[in-house]
Amino acid sequence: MMKASYREMRVLILFDLPSVSKSEKRSYVRFRKAIMDDGFTMLQFSIYMRFCRNQMDAQKHIMRVRGIAPKDGNIRILTVTEHQFEEMILVVGELTENEKVVGKEYVVVIE
Repeated sequence: MMKASYREMRVLILFDLPSVSKSEKRSYVRFRKAIMDDGFTMLQFSIYMRFCRNQMDAQKHIMRVRGIAPKDGNIRILTVTEHQFEEMILVVGELTENEKVVGKEYVVVIE
């Protein structure tokens, strides 16, 4: 049994899914829509993130992703604490709208 932690964290989904055939494209769209319906937002192409209040909340969403994952492709899940996420270095590009709104001092939970 997993111990509950009250540390806020981010769950990141990193994926490469085949999208050549019609059925592969359909699986890709279904997966992407399902994770967005579960509260994940795009950080970069094929990288989505979701804020979670603690490890138990993160595990709930990880199990959902496992349940909707297509059979082909490559999907990885990474959890980082909110502090680790805030320390991410942006080398080139701009913050996403979600990151601009939240900033370093506020947490916005969209459910």
